[in-house]
Amino acid sequence: MEAEKMDENEWRYHGEGNKSLVVSHRQHCIVLRFLKFPPNRNKTPEEISHHLQNIVYFGKHIMKHFFGEKYVHHGEVIQLSLDFVKQLCLKIQAERPESRCDKEMDALSGYALCLPNLTRMHFVEHRPKLCIEIKPKCGFLPFSSHVSQDIKYKVCRYCMHQHLKVAKGKWKHLSKYCPLDLFSGNKQRMHFALRNLLYEAQNNLKIFKNGELIYGCKDNEDSLSDLNELACHLKPFFFPSNGLVSGPHCTRTILKELIHVITTILLSNTDTCKAGDLKTVPSSQGRSYCEASAFTKELGRNAKNKIETSGLPRGCLLYKTLQVQMLDTLDIEGVYPLYNRVEQYLEEFPKERNVLQIDGPYNESFYEKLLDRSSEDDGTIAYALTKVQQYRVAMTAKDCSIMIVLSPCQQDECSEQRPVVLTSKSRFTFSVSVLDLDLKPYESIRHQYKLDGKIVNYYQKRTQAKDDSVMSNLLKENEDCTLVLHKM
Repeated sequence: MEAEKMDENEWRYHGEGNKSLVVSHRQHCIVLRFLKFPPNRNKTPEEISHHLQNIVYFGKHIMKHFFGEKYVHHGEVIQLSLDFVKQLCLKIQAERPESRCDKEMDALSGYALCLPNLTRMHFVEHRPKLCIEIKPKCGFLPFSSHVSQDIKYKVCRYCMHQHLKVAKGKWKHLSKYCPLDLFSGNKQRMHFALRNLLYEAQNNLKIFKNGELIYGCKDNEDSLSDLNELACHLKPFFFPSNGLVSGPHCTRTILKELIHVITTILLSNTDTCKAGDLKTVPSSQGRSYCEASAFTKELGRNAKNKIETSGLPRGCLLYKTLQVQMLDTLDIEGVYPLYNRVEQYLEEFPKERNVLQIDGPYNESFYEKLLDRSSEDDGTIAYALTKVQQYRVAMTAKDCSIMIVLSPCQQDECSEQRPVVLTSKSRFTFSVSVLDLDLKPYESIRHQYKLDGKIVNYYQKRTQAKDDSVMSNLLKENEDCTLVLHKM
């Protein structure tokens, strides 16, 4: 790909988040990722190049250690002609969601990240492809003694945050998805979690067909969420012969096949490398289920049932994701005072910021410090910084996305080098990747601390108000049923 000969018409808008925008090539299996900034920002081309290079190094030297070579695609920084970037920026502007236009695509530096298009598989370019992107969120409850509110030991962050998001109007409905069900390793709970992700995808599930979004949120306002329409897209993949599935149960049957495939892949080990050098954090340190989970509530109605946690196979991607998330051993309530200790030190010695590697370089030295599992606070800056950096990496894993790409194959076509998953009527070769692995900013810790308090306080007020309402109704019913005897 020669930068001087690039034509903006060969590229199309692919999607964007809070900090970057992505365009994909119409023929080749590649994407370009540009940084986004508020209007009138004053970043130099050198600063943007350095920022992008840091993203590459973090993926290459840190996250590849934790997840494995096959799962992480760090890409490379490339320099493009400014004329091409400006024309591209004008071309895609009309396709951008209005809610994302508060920031502008960087069209001044000429730098971008070139990455593989993970919604497609380069080794099956001419076959139909189905891509499922899942943002699983945090898969465990905190077990830190620094937690000040007991509710955090019982209800997961995702389920609590749902109430605040609905109250603020970000989502119309509460999702019944709970990350602890997905990370349980129990197939029944995993199926339940994935089914609820399909029913209320929000921005935690997207499905692409041949690189085109067919299900999930384009942004906060625009959602493709018709399950019957999704089933029509999926039917040729799971039931290639016409007439094998039809009628009122067609949608349910097809979605059941999809959920089975996703679960099988999430529990499979397709990578021969070790899951980093992390020691397993025993699941017994924290509760393995969330009290707010719809699955938990359903079982709670029947006292005979017990919530099963099968545990995740060591080599599977969910296991690796959970291990990185569990670098957060202190919770934000334990990390925040340590962050303040580092901040105080930097106020006295501002030049030490580079020595402490707060903004990189993300190299072997940075990685080795993440493996320090010391639990005793000796009052040093070294201890505080280690816990802060571990928290940042853990938060990155809590917000990462898992990309599964499926492509149908015949028995004689399937290569032994490629993993295969079977359904009742089909077989697929597949690939799995992890994305959204930019290290969370050091400065975001203060925001995370404040947000945590807001989430917990709102959830407790909401549930208390609900309990009070139920009690009030019960008392009212009792009053209505009171038999009054009058003297005759």
